[in-house]
Amino acid sequence: MFNKILIANRGEIACRVIKSARKMGISTVAIYSDADKDALHVQMADEAVHIGPPPANQSYIVIDKVMEAIRKTGAQAVHPGYGFLSENSKFAEALEAEGVAFVGPPKGAIEAMGDKITSKKIAQEAGVSTVPGYMGLIEDADEAVKISNEIGYPVMIKASAGGGGKGMRIAWNDEETREGFQSSKNEAANSFGDDRIFIEKFVTQPRHIEIQVLCDSHGNGVYLGERECSIQRRNQKVVEEAPSPFLDEATRKAMGEQAVALAQAVGYTSAGTVEFIVDGDKNFYFLEMNTRLQVEHPVTELITGVDLVEQMIRVANGEKLPFAQDDVTLTGWAIENRLYAEDPYRGFLPSIGRLTRYRPPAEIAAGPLLENDKWQGDAPAGDNAVRNDTGVYEGGEISMFYDPMIAKLCTWAPTRAQAIEAMRGALDGFEVEGIGHNLPFLSAVMDHPKFVSGDMTTAFIAEEYPEGFEGVDLPESELRRIAASCAAMHRIAEIRRTRVSGRMDNHERKVGKRWVVTLQGERYDLKVKADREGATVKFADGGKLRVASDWTPGDQLAVIQVDEAPLVLKIGKITQGFRVRTRGADLRVNVRRPRQAELAAMMPEKVAPDTSKLLLCPMPGLVVKVDVEVGDEVQEGQALCSIEAMKMENILRAEKKGVVSKINAGAGDSLAVDDVIMEFE
Repeated sequence: MFNKILIANRGEIACRVIKSARKMGISTVAIYSDADKDALHVQMADEAVHIGPPPANQSYIVIDKVMEAIRKTGAQAVHPGYGFLSENSKFAEALEAEGVAFVGPPKGAIEAMGDKITSKKIAQEAGVSTVPGYMGLIEDADEAVKISNEIGYPVMIKASAGGGGKGMRIAWNDEETREGFQSSKNEAANSFGDDRIFIEKFVTQPRHIEIQVLCDSHGNGVYLGERECSIQRRNQKVVEEAPSPFLDEATRKAMGEQAVALAQAVGYTSAGTVEFIVDGDKNFYFLEMNTRLQVEHPVTELITGVDLVEQMIRVANGEKLPFAQDDVTLTGWAIENRLYAEDPYRGFLPSIGRLTRYRPPAEIAAGPLLENDKWQGDAPAGDNAVRNDTGVYEGGEISMFYDPMIAKLCTWAPTRAQAIEAMRGALDGFEVEGIGHNLPFLSAVMDHPKFVSGDMTTAFIAEEYPEGFEGVDLPESELRRIAASCAAMHRIAEIRRTRVSGRMDNHERKVGKRWVVTLQGERYDLKVKADREGATVKFADGGKLRVASDWTPGDQLAVIQVDEAPLVLKIGKITQGFRVRTRGADLRVNVRRPRQAELAAMMPEKVAPDTSKLLLCPMPGLVVKVDVEVGDEVQEGQALCSIEAMKMENILRAEKKGVVSKINAGAGDSLAVDDVIMEFE
């Protein structure tokens, strides 16, 4: 076995590999850029080597710099993680020449399957059903338009070396093809150092289901079930689960056997993933093969008990797989939610800054476990598991240079319904402050009827949130539970305030029992009767709720029992009440005495400033180009400029017809959120 492994990556996947290597008694080496000098993976590794400036194309994807770090530390093997150099055959070739093991497939398999154009040709030759498309190289936007018309709109424009939603666009007409072609080429060049593009038919209403394969160098190969990855935004997966709620055993077996056969046809070794689109009749079509560890691999580990990173390392060391296909059993259900530094209230645009608070829910072990080449059955810890794969920490920075993913929160339970409920509680208890993030959106998805039923396609987000995410309106029953809880908490805070030293002489502040709670446009007149175990809250309509909690003023997380049912609230103090976040809702909850409520109702509401004649920067980023000049008349939907942030290029468009009167930024400028890019007459 290897003594030392270098992880040619960063963030959560580097931390994930370090954990398995440490369990196996293998020393680890991290690499880092200037932006990552204080990163968690650097702290966790036994050694760390600096490899350059923040941009990935000057550090993490520069093969010579990684090779230099290998020579410097004497690492015997390299795990590439995902992204960066993980599917780069030149990197695998360089390692082979150096006599260093690549924890991944051989160079030939990467070239055959890692390149999306080549892999489709091989799949077609092998008789695998594929989506119609043009697999040749496309020289320019004019050729892209011609090909798109031959295939028929809509089309998917893809980077050949792409992944993670980078370098991918859907085009519905010639104009979108021209724009998408150039943006895809730019993103592909910046993220992967390869700007080749191909185009295929975009199949509407599909499910995205992938098969996890694991092969060794002795001719053995297995599939470890499937992952449902249909909930995506901009072709980037957001929620994954295993198994799929859609597949039956016969379809699973057919897809798995086809995936293994395809992998073995190219001499594949290590862990890999074969992606399919599946229609409503359970017909499946090969999309691509990812010749690396997938971001969403934890859900497979949770239902199979197989540590995929460990098996990758063992295969790279020349070992045989410790189990056969008949030994693989799928136990329970696992769900993964990707926590991104993206603001759902601003169209999911990237958010950067310092994590002033980062408190994930406690991790709990449960489910199947493969240990010493034998499955140990369910762990004794309980019926539900919570796992959080992350690469950040409280006080750390979210950088503009890399992928915006903060963490992967996973739950496991015996059934899908139980796994969803466990995820709801875990999301409610996940505290993140300092940046915009998608926790509210994830909570909303977990409660969405379509997701709960399992009836979703890759169009889920576009169909269910066509105008973007604007928060959640909670049902009446939940509002009453929150109102009762906030009244009880406010009473506790008021009692503390009566005990503050330095009060005026002969003045005693009394805490009343009657309160008026307003939230989400509703008003509740309440009476709070407290005792040592909690409080009974009576509503004006005669209803009662029993509230019990150990919450104290200043706590930012309240774990409450309301009529013995759990309620988890993130709490922030505001004047006369609380900011409450739970189940995707962000609520201003005012708790007032009856007279205060009467006066507050007379106060005018603050009017927001008029920004209709300004183009504001919606995210921190760099200006790639400005498409208009002062004096130009622009039409609704016209491209105004492009902003690059977190490896994604975003085109800002005119919301209405107007004339450009002033431009305040140019290509190469670094902008903050709400900086004025241009003004209109």
